[in-house]
Amino acid sequence: MSPVRRTNGLCRQTGDTSRRPVKRSRRRSDTGGVARIVLVCDNEEALRALVRAALEPSGCEIVEACDGDESLELARSLEPALIVLDLMMPGRSGLHVLDELRREQRFETTPVIVLSARAQVVDREAVAGAGATSFMAKPFSPRELYAEVTNLLGADA
Repeated sequence: MSPVRRTNGLCRQTGDTSRRPVKRSRRRSDTGGVARIVLVCDNEEALRALVRAALEPSGCEIVEACDGDESLELARSLEPALIVLDLMMPGRSGLHVLDELRREQRFETTPVIVLSARAQVVDREAVAGAGATSFMAKPFSPRELYAEVTNLLGADA
């Protein structure tokens, strides 16, 4: 497993406005350059750890956000190659984050995988209408998530 590098980003939990480190897993690509960034947005640390473990073999740099506001901040500052987004987070919901990102030209084509326990037809329709690339219901298969990410990022992921 690759080392996790901590940065001075924000990681706010409900009712907590203190500064906490953002977890980043810096990787180098096989070509020697810096790996593509995947932003994982979920308020549950255990789920973020599971997603990170599932995606580390891809060689991508994994950056984590734990609420909707932080998700937008990190997306805008890092411009990730792909975003894994939960719907139910403190602050702005994942649906609101997705809607805001899709309004910005630089994120119009960024792949977004929504990973959520809210898997009713109405939820899936709202996610598709907001512009998500794909939807996976929780609990999810780490292998399927890895396959979807590598498929969306192409052979160099």
